[in-house]
Amino acid sequence: MSGDPAAWGVAPGHHHIRGDWVLAPPRGVEAALRAMGAWDADAGPPAPPTWVVRRDDGLRAPFEAILETEDGGSVPVSGWLPPEALPLGYHRLVPTASPASPIRLIVSPGVCPLPARTWGWAAQLYAARSRSSWGIGDLADLRELVRWSGSLGAGMLLVNPIHAVAPTAEQQSSPYFPSSRRWRNPVYLRVEEVPGAEAEPDLAGLAAAGRALNADRRIDRSAVWGLKRLALERIWARRTGGDGFERWVAAQGDGLRGFATWAALADEHGGDWRRWPEALKQSRTPAVIAFASQHDDRVLFHAWLQWLLAEQWDAAVASPVAVVSDLAVGVDPAGADAWQWQSVLAAGVSVGAPPDEFNPSGQDWGLPPFDPWRLREAGYEPFVEILRAALAGGGGVRIDHVAGLFRLFWVPASGTPAEGVYVEYPWQDMLNVVALEASRAGAFVVGEDLGTIEPWVRDALASAGVLSYRLAWFEDDPPSLWPRLALAAVTTHDLPTISGVWTGADRAARVDAGLSVDASAEAEVRDRVVRLCGEEDIGVGEVIARVYGALATSQPLLVAATLDDVLEVDERPNMPGTTDEWPNWSIALPAALQDVETDERVLRVAGTFREARPPA
Repeated sequence: MSGDPAAWGVAPGHHHIRGDWVLAPPRGVEAALRAMGAWDADAGPPAPPTWVVRRDDGLRAPFEAILETEDGGSVPVSGWLPPEALPLGYHRLVPTASPASPIRLIVSPGVCPLPARTWGWAAQLYAARSRSSWGIGDLADLRELVRWSGSLGAGMLLVNPIHAVAPTAEQQSSPYFPSSRRWRNPVYLRVEEVPGAEAEPDLAGLAAAGRALNADRRIDRSAVWGLKRLALERIWARRTGGDGFERWVAAQGDGLRGFATWAALADEHGGDWRRWPEALKQSRTPAVIAFASQHDDRVLFHAWLQWLLAEQWDAAVASPVAVVSDLAVGVDPAGADAWQWQSVLAAGVSVGAPPDEFNPSGQDWGLPPFDPWRLREAGYEPFVEILRAALAGGGGVRIDHVAGLFRLFWVPASGTPAEGVYVEYPWQDMLNVVALEASRAGAFVVGEDLGTIEPWVRDALASAGVLSYRLAWFEDDPPSLWPRLALAAVTTHDLPTISGVWTGADRAARVDAGLSVDASAEAEVRDRVVRLCGEEDIGVGEVIARVYGALATSQPLLVAATLDDVLEVDERPNMPGTTDEWPNWSIALPAALQDVETDERVLRVAGTFREARPPA
C-alpha cells in the first residue's frame, strides 16, 4: 500500500455505540482505497476541479480570472470578488493568466429555507389506497391526500420515496432500494388520467381487475404493474402526439435518454445490467447506441412514462400543502443510476452500518456509494440531479440517513460489516449544494439524523437550516424541550406503531419472524409512551390521542402524525432484519382513503393539531 488512508478520507476507526474506540480493520482500509483507486497511488488525491462557496463569504481566487456565470454573463475576478458581485448558481472560473484549468464554481446561500410552524400527516403512499386505486395508492390518491390535508388545516404531507425501479415483471417492493433516484416509479400512475386512456376499449376490464386487488390488504406490486403496464402499452400504441411530450423529452436531455435506454434494455435482458452482454454493460458503448436507435419506440415509451409521472406529480403537489419527498440513501447496484454513473460510484464496496447493540453483526445495505473524489471531479452533478428530482414541485425533502453527507460506512464486497470502515465526504460542499437547490425550489429540508450522531454534525445541519428528525421513541426529554429546528413525530416506517407497542403486537410479530427482542428496550419505549399520555391503564385509542396531543404543543416547527398510528394499525411498514418473514412495504391501510378521511380517530388528532397549530 502506498496511498495514505487519512489523505483519502478513510477514518482510522470509529466509536462504538458504547463509546469504545474500534480500529479500522486492514481489509476494510484496503477495500476502500482500492475502490477509490488509491491503493497504489504515489500521491494524495488531486486538487478538486470544483469549488463550492457561500455567497456571503465572497470569493478569493489566487489568480486573475473571468467568472462565466450560468446565465451567460461574465465577471472579472482580480483576487477578490465581494458577495454583492457573486451570483448564486453554477458557474465557471476561467484563469486568464495561468495554465490552470477552468474550475466549476458553485455559489450557495449556505442556508436552506425554513418552513412556517405547521403540522401534517406522514403516509406510505402505496398504502393509501382509494376505491379507485388499482391495488396500490397512486398519484391521484396523493392529490386527494393533499387536498384533504389542506382542508383540515395541515401544512405538510410526508410520503415515502417514489423512486423508479426496474420495469420487470417482478417488482421491487422497497422504496429504499430503487433503480434510480432521478426518475419515478410508473406503478404510481393513475391510468385513467393518462391522455388517450378514454379511447382504450379494454381499459374498463383492466381497471376492474386492478380495483379487485384492493380486496387483499397485502399489496402485490407485480400484479399491479402487470395490469398497468398492459394498459399503458395499449394507450401508447394509439397515441397521436401533440401533447407536449416531445418538447419535455428534449428539455430533459441525456439523463432521460440514458434512463429510458436502460429501461428498454431491462425489458429485453432483465433488470440487472451486470448480467447483460459485455458490450451493453457501459452506458455509452456503440452497442448501446445502436440498441437505442433500433428500439427507439421502446426507449420513447419509457420516457413517456416519466413524462406522465411528471405531469401527475405536478398536479398532485400544486397546493399550499408542502409535499415532502423522501430521498433514499442509495440505489440498487443493478439499476439505472449505477449503470449510468459507474464513473462516480465506488466499486467493490457497499454502504452499511457497523455492529452495535441492536445489530451485533452490523448491516450491509447493498448500496454502492459515491466515490467522494470522483463526485468532486464531476462537479457534484449527480448529487445535484438527485436533489432536483427530490425537490421537484417545491414543498420539502427528507434526506434519509443524512449523516451520509458527512461519512458513510463502506463494507468490502464478500466481506462482513465488521470489516467495514468509515469514509469521509466533503460535507460542507454537499450541504451548500443542498442549500442552493432547496432555495431554488423554495423548499425546506429535513435530515433523518436518528441513531448515533455526533453533536457537531447536528450543529452543522442546524447551521445550514436542515431540520432535525425527532421521534418520541428515542427522546427522553418531553416534547416541549425538543429543538425548534426539527420535525417531531412518534415513529417511522422502520419502527413500531403506538398500537404495536401498547398492545404487544409488535413484539409478538418480531418473535414470530425469528428476531431477537430486547426486553429492557421494550420497557423503555413503553415507559416513554406512559410519560407522554400521563396514564397507563387506558385503551390504545386514548393513548394515541394523548401522545399526539403532547406533540401538538411541542417546540419543533413541524409535527407529523403517521396515518398508520392514528388508525390504530398494529403492523409497522417495514421490519428490519426480515425478508419473506414479514410483508415489508406491502401492507395497505386498513380502510379505503375515502373512509380514512372521515374516520373519527383521524379527525380527533387533526383537530388537536389544528387548535395547537392553526393555519397561518
